[in-house]
Amino acid sequence: MTALTLAAPAPAPAAAPRQVRWLLRLHRPALYVWTGLVVALAAALLWLRGPLTDASAAAWRQYDACRMGDSCLYDQDAILLYKDLYQYTTFAVVALPFLVAAWAGAALIGRELESGTARLAWTQAVSPVRWLAAKLVLPAALVTAGTAVLVLLHRLMWSAGEGRIDTAKPWHDIPTFVAGGPITVALALTGLLAGALAGLLLRRSLAGLVAAVMAVVGLWTAVRPALPHLWPAVTRVGDVSGVPSYSGIAVDEGLVTATGARLSDPYCGPDGDCLARYDDAVGFYAEYHPVSHYWPLQLTATAVLLAVAALLTVAAFRLLHRRTTAPAIGKETAV
Repeated sequence: MTALTLAAPAPAPAAAPRQVRWLLRLHRPALYVWTGLVVALAAALLWLRGPLTDASAAAWRQYDACRMGDSCLYDQDAILLYKDLYQYTTFAVVALPFLVAAWAGAALIGRELESGTARLAWTQAVSPVRWLAAKLVLPAALVTAGTAVLVLLHRLMWSAGEGRIDTAKPWHDIPTFVAGGPITVALALTGLLAGALAGLLLRRSLAGLVAAVMAVVGLWTAVRPALPHLWPAVTRVGDVSGVPSYSGIAVDEGLVTATGARLSDPYCGPDGDCLARYDDAVGFYAEYHPVSHYWPLQLTATAVLLAVAALLTVAAFRLLHRRTTAPAIGKETAV
């Protein structure tokens, strides 16, 4: 493996604006795609929030009014259209961080290192640190702004249908929870920085794309099961008739013994009779997050993701500094 060794040139006063203009020209197709995607999703979410929610709610009122009769006439197409478009737009918003990571690893960083464009920029009065900073700051601003707008619109769209549409997703449905809060914005920023680090490490566009997407998949795989444990849960204890009912994000369920001890997820035998198997059981319990925990969970998970993003930023700049620090421009030294 080789590492470029560069002496950081003294940047010209207008280097930063030139970097921004060059970045916009170089990645103009990606900017157009991102703008088009944000505009299309925003239009779909506004359509969902207004006309489609009203039409679906009216159809459900018709159905509820006549479901006990011999025949029922209602606008089934409005209900199905709302349901389908809700699923598609929610999936699209949740998928944004993965798309951002793929672009950052492949086109933003990996392709320029692979083609030698970055090396040329470093010899044209643009230091590697300024080069990477310009590469990250403007995309981070655009990703944050676009994702935040879509998250806000998704939240408003979901709120418009709450209590009016019988099949509307509850707040604790995980795709709905993620798409309607700042978690998605933080995950998109983390994906951008994961892609940048992957591109710097691998210096190949395809390899950077794959590594960046896998990094975001791994991060989400870790955050998803940890989410219910990021904030203290509420416990509800019931009698021996069964687990008490609740509405929210489940954390744990099980038995309560006569001593007050809790048996999480007990094995109750093939017949499912826990009370016969555990003769000291006096009831059941449930730990969960009610709707009042929506924002604490959102903000705590967002803080965790932003901390990861900060670590990725530090790692990217340290890696670039290590690979480009040297007394002479253009030399390469084996490591």
